[in-house]
Order: sequence, then C-alpha cells, then structure tokens
Amino acid sequence: MEITHYAGVKFTNSGKAYYFGTDIADLKIGDKVVAESIRGLQVGEIASLPVPISKYKSSLELKPILRRATEDDVLLFEENIKRAKEAMKISMEEINKLNLEMRPIDAEYALDGSKLTIAYVADDRVDFRELLKVLAYRFHCRIELRQVGSRDKARMVGGIGLCGLPLCCSAFLTNMEGISINRAKNQMLSLNIPKLSGHCGKLICCLLYEDDAYTEMKKDFPRIGEMFADGNETFKITGLNLLSRTVKLENEEGVRFVSLTELKDYRPIRK
Repeated sequence: MEITHYAGVKFTNSGKAYYFGTDIADLKIGDKVVAESIRGLQVGEIASLPVPISKYKSSLELKPILRRATEDDVLLFEENIKRAKEAMKISMEEINKLNLEMRPIDAEYALDGSKLTIAYVADDRVDFRELLKVLAYRFHCRIELRQVGSRDKARMVGGIGLCGLPLCCSAFLTNMEGISINRAKNQMLSLNIPKLSGHCGKLICCLLYEDDAYTEMKKDFPRIGEMFADGNETFKITGLNLLSRTVKLENEEGVRFVSLTELKDYRPIRK
C-alpha cells in the first residue's frame, strides 16, 4: 500500500480525531473505514477530508486506513460491542475474586477479535499480572489493561453537566487541557470548588470558554482597590460587574453602584 493522503478518523470511544495514512483519495466525511490502530483493527469514521501526504508536517508515524468498511465489517463491529459488554461483566467478577482495587469502565475488541482493551480506574498502581492470565484464559485473545484518569473516565462514561446538556468532553471536546483556579478568579466567580467541579472531580472545562472574553472586558475597568473622588467624598473600588458594566464604590458612609460611563465623572486618586 502506498500512502498518498492522510485523513482524520474518529472512533466510538474517543471524541478526538486521529490522522491515518491512506491511498483512497475520495473518502468523504462520515465514511466508515477500517484502520490499523495501536489497539488493533478498528472501524472508524472519517472526520476530515483526505489531504495530500506532501502536506503532512508531523513527525508522528501514520498508521494506515486499510479499506472502506464493508457491510460485514460493520456487522462484526456491532457484534464486538455486545461482546465487550459481556467482557466488562466477566472482568469485574474476576477483579472481585482477586480483591483488586480497580474498576473497569470500558472494554473494546479489535475488529478481528485478536485483542481486548479494558480501560480501568484505580487510586494506586495495581499488580494485575494474575488478572491478565485469568482474562487471557477466559477470552482467548491478547488482553491490554489501560489505566485512565478521572477526565478520561468522565468522557467514556458520559453524563449530564451542570448546564443540563451532555458533558462537553463526551460530546465534542478533543483537547482536555488542565484548568487552573486562576480562570475562575479571572471570571470573578465564587471559589466554591465543589460547585465549580465537574463529574471528573476537576474544575469544569467550560471555565475555558469565556475566559478570554472576561480578560478583554476587564481592560475597560479600573482595578479593585483603586480610589476615586466625587466632590469631597473619596471611594474605593471594591467590586466589578463585567456583564452590567458597573463598579461598586465604598467608603465609611456607604456603598454606591455606578456605571463605567458615570465613573468618568469621578476623579481618580493616584497613590
């Protein structure tokens, strides 16, 4: 096979598309293909149109798209999904028998049934050598046990977020970068960690979405702690409302809320 193009392929257990090499130049988005991945042969879906291989700039090796998926490939893929669900139950039974501190959350067969990949979560490292022997005997194929983190677990299991919609990580997010508490501070949110945490126990990914907008809006505002005068009265900025574009002014006499337009009539006091 001579690779002439590369294209993005998505698999059912991942929202992210991975590039594969191909000699099929007329693949269309949504086409089912059989690709050779690190987990064996898999049925995936074309997520980006083929691009000439001359434009591929990455140093990563391209695994091949072997062919368009046939009707038999799709039927076998669907049958493997059913087999994987049964494999999950059996794996849990064997884990309990061996008293291992781990919990399987996903299982996937290679298309030809030669390999079974089981993803699991665990708080610590697990000695699963005996488990591998038992599972290989039960399933008569190569077994890979893959430990995943809490974010990957949430993506695989899915669920409903605080907004009432499906979790972003299982719906469309392809790059789950770490979220800093500084993003919550930048958006002036109450630092109530439980309320700002998602199903994975980490800070919610949607803190990323509006962070740049808040950073841009804050450029129009004075900093908290700055002093302003109105006639003979002096005030300190103690709060900002970026959405209503108002500031909170305080002194010993009381509190005022004024718009940014009104604040222009106040005289800033330079320290």
